[in-house]
Amino acid sequence: MTAYRVLFCDLLTDQLLDALPVEQLALDDWIGKTGSMSGTIPLPNAGLAARARHCVVPGRTAVWVERDRDIWWGGILWTSEITSTERGFLSLRIQAGGWDSYLDHRILWETKSYRQVDQYDIVRDLIDHAQSIPGGNLRITYGEEKSKVLRDRTYSKFDLHKYRDLIAQLGGVEDGFEWRITSYRKSETGERIKRMQLGAPIRTGASEIVLDHPGPVISYSWPIDATTMANAWRCRGATDNSNAVADSVPLMSALLEPSSEESLAGWPRLDGSSDYTTVERLATLDAHARADLAQARAPRTIPQVTVYMDGRITPALLGATIRLRIRDLWWAEGLTQRYRIVGLAIAPPERGHAETAKLFLEAD
Repeated sequence: MTAYRVLFCDLLTDQLLDALPVEQLALDDWIGKTGSMSGTIPLPNAGLAARARHCVVPGRTAVWVERDRDIWWGGILWTSEITSTERGFLSLRIQAGGWDSYLDHRILWETKSYRQVDQYDIVRDLIDHAQSIPGGNLRITYGEEKSKVLRDRTYSKFDLHKYRDLIAQLGGVEDGFEWRITSYRKSETGERIKRMQLGAPIRTGASEIVLDHPGPVISYSWPIDATTMANAWRCRGATDNSNAVADSVPLMSALLEPSSEESLAGWPRLDGSSDYTTVERLATLDAHARADLAQARAPRTIPQVTVYMDGRITPALLGATIRLRIRDLWWAEGLTQRYRIVGLAIAPPERGHAETAKLFLEAD
């Protein structure tokens, strides 16, 4: 059986504190949102309870998940819950978030301005700034790639920005980017690494994987959600309070809307909006509106397929392309389509259950 091991380390130094047994282990990783890990540590005796009390400290403990000595997940322990049954059996439920969850707990206390700076360099400067403050260095590394997209940005200390929000908003604008912080072990030294990936979009893997149903794909689901769909859009920005006499009104982007019924291609008029309350430049707000409308134009579809772990599927495939082939009653004519993996949820083997992975897909 494939061996999973959960390591508990000091968050700031990454010094190993202990490796504890974890049951009901579940972990996921994503492009575009924070990954998570959860599980239950059984406490059958006083010795194991003492070890868990020593190393399971929410907010200051790092968690690494190994699969056969390879690092498959890393993040920060945020919550724990001790529970006791009627018979006195104890267990400790734990939950952790990916490394980027730390940036949700850090606020930019200074004003920073960028003029015609590559957007990747802005991200790296924000990471450097967060890690330069005492107690803030998680040893997140990054590359030197360029996006060739230059931005003007001013982040005021009065807006109390969280670092993660700044990076997400910068990437969410027109001609933006994707980002995530991946975990792996350096083969030469054995060092555990946290590395930021940037891409527009993020792509990995040299060749595509072919998955068939029936075949390696055990099951699938195909949600189609039109509740967030829109074909007209407007963004609301910061409110100008500089004139105490005049009414305070927010900055508004240009209204993006269909020019005629023909341009709707049979769809009804569907309006959407979004708020960027700290954006003070109209050009930036218009770029957000165009990007948001592009995302909302079609019903949201994120297919999910569950596969047995056959050696081809690893967390390193986030961003990789697969070719999915399905033939069943719904796809009677057969579906053959390329998709990019944007999310991955791993279910380690348990008694009576094989090791499986759920892949979350985006049309490529």
